[in-house]
Amino acid sequence: MVDHTLLAPEATRDDALACVAEAVDLGVLAVCLSPSMLPIDTGSVRSCVVAGFPSGKHHSLVKASEARLAVDSGAREIDMVIDVGAAVAGLYDEVFADVLTVREAIGAEVVLKVIIESAALLAAVGPEAVTETSRRAAQAGASLVKTSTGFHPAGGASVQAVELMRAAVPSHVGVKASGGIRTAEAAADLIAAGATRLGLSRSRDVLAGFPDD
Repeated sequence: MVDHTLLAPEATRDDALACVAEAVDLGVLAVCLSPSMLPIDTGSVRSCVVAGFPSGKHHSLVKASEARLAVDSGAREIDMVIDVGAAVAGLYDEVFADVLTVREAIGAEVVLKVIIESAALLAAVGPEAVTETSRRAAQAGASLVKTSTGFHPAGGASVQAVELMRAAVPSHVGVKASGGIRTAEAAADLIAAGATRLGLSRSRDVLAGFPDD
């Protein structure tokens, strides 16, 4: 259930190859990279690429083109960022259209994770924004809703956000917790709250805190 992640803007091609090697060694589900790192052989783990990252302020057609190019270059999963400002303003139809545009560009078979920046929504509006944004993302075709980019100053994943997101989406839609998860204890709390996927940059340290069985 782990996406081993490297999205630092200063990351090099060698860094990405090292990240992939570590992901394979750890036996995680996927490795999440910036689109400029493609094409890249990810071996036994799935390749995941971000779109509209990290601000979400790209035009929907730009996000869709970026996502389609990534899929054509070998990505099996896309993590897109919504226009958080649209959600803050209560323009949930725009959130729906943004997600739907990317979904239609990549096809039905590609896993689409939709990053809503839950901490920013909670701070700016409140729980109802997290709930409604998650609900509309799922309606537009999200495979999973995801808490955070990990780059927003408002913060990353929280138990509150995961609980709200899990309650807002159907059972077939997953919840990815990401951003600031540095310990096994924090990861376990998020899983208990309903997370079905974890985005980790310190995967080895976090996984080391779980029992081998």
